[in-house]
Amino acid sequence: MSNQNPVFIPGPTNIPDQLRHAMNAQTSDHRAPDFVELLSPVLEDLKRVFKTETGQAITFPSSGTGGWEAAITNTLSPGDKVLVARYGMFSHRWIDLCQRHYLDVEIIDCEWGTGAPASRFGERLADDRAHEIKAVLVTHNETATGVRSDIGAVRRAMDASSHPAMLYVDCVSSLASMDFRMDDWGVDLAVSGSQKGFMLMTGMAIIGVSQKAIAASQTAKCPRCFFDFRDMVGANQKGGFPYTPPLQLFYGLRESLSMLFEEGLDNVFARHFRIAQGVREAVNAWGLQLCAKTPDLYSDTVSAIYVPEGFNSDALVNHAFEAYKVSYGVGLGEMAGKAFRIGHLGMLTDVMALSGIATIEMAMKDQGFPVELGTGVVAAQEFYRGTAVASNRRAA
Repeated sequence: MSNQNPVFIPGPTNIPDQLRHAMNAQTSDHRAPDFVELLSPVLEDLKRVFKTETGQAITFPSSGTGGWEAAITNTLSPGDKVLVARYGMFSHRWIDLCQRHYLDVEIIDCEWGTGAPASRFGERLADDRAHEIKAVLVTHNETATGVRSDIGAVRRAMDASSHPAMLYVDCVSSLASMDFRMDDWGVDLAVSGSQKGFMLMTGMAIIGVSQKAIAASQTAKCPRCFFDFRDMVGANQKGGFPYTPPLQLFYGLRESLSMLFEEGLDNVFARHFRIAQGVREAVNAWGLQLCAKTPDLYSDTVSAIYVPEGFNSDALVNHAFEAYKVSYGVGLGEMAGKAFRIGHLGMLTDVMALSGIATIEMAMKDQGFPVELGTGVVAAQEFYRGTAVASNRRAA
């Protein structure tokens, strides 16, 4: 029975029974006429989640990393210059991927716990009068540090510099959980995946692609085959796939989108904020500190929390699993051993969040942390109690 405990990692997330049942489907013919009845509406509805009317949704059987690779290889050529800020493990990994594809990567190093440096992007682009920089790459929600960056501010800085660079955004751990506005923010490529806000298994890269990016894919020289936009778009327009699709994931995605729209995207975002704020109230009550430097940077899908001096966050996470069979996120990169992460996204309620808060509180007490049992739980309870009526009214 212990495997029925929810996970509190920032992805893959807990899968609702409704979605597990939707994916529990027998094999069918993806070349039969009825596949288009599944595929086309799903791709159109994904645009509602990206909040784009002018762009289009493209999917690949992959993870978010495959989505990164598809975005890069379809729109850039070896030797092209890209501008990237490094402020967490996932922005670092995107840099590594670009370098492996022989791009000229210019890095702006930032303190972990801070967000995308919009002003520094703007200054660098203004200096690039020859327009050598082809793209700016930004991680919307840095999963390693629990930091959400202001993508709108990055776009405004780019526009102020009158630079034609495209804007690529990693929204793997934010899309379908926090507000994302592809058209309003002028995003050219938005990369996500099935296993976080969409509450599905890992296995599908989901990409929002602007018309500017589609045009760039016609001349980009980076090698690609499996991840070729042209092949996928061409096949999708005819109602098919250029190779075997992950059919069961499409069934799950159809049901996931219906669940998100039934709840209402604004209500989904409000629920994530409310659950996240309860976790933050618990962190304050424990006397601990978030990695995110300021409240405007707080993520509503994952909280990265520093452990006190002299304690090891990996040991804490391991103990929580061994003693209570509950999973939390370990510290990554510069956060290794220094911070643990509580994922609070996807299929989650305040009741589930309380179980995660209570369990990590027990684990900290077991490990000798200077916390008092019940303090974090009570702080979260008081917040959830005080906001329950408004939350239920929105849901109704």
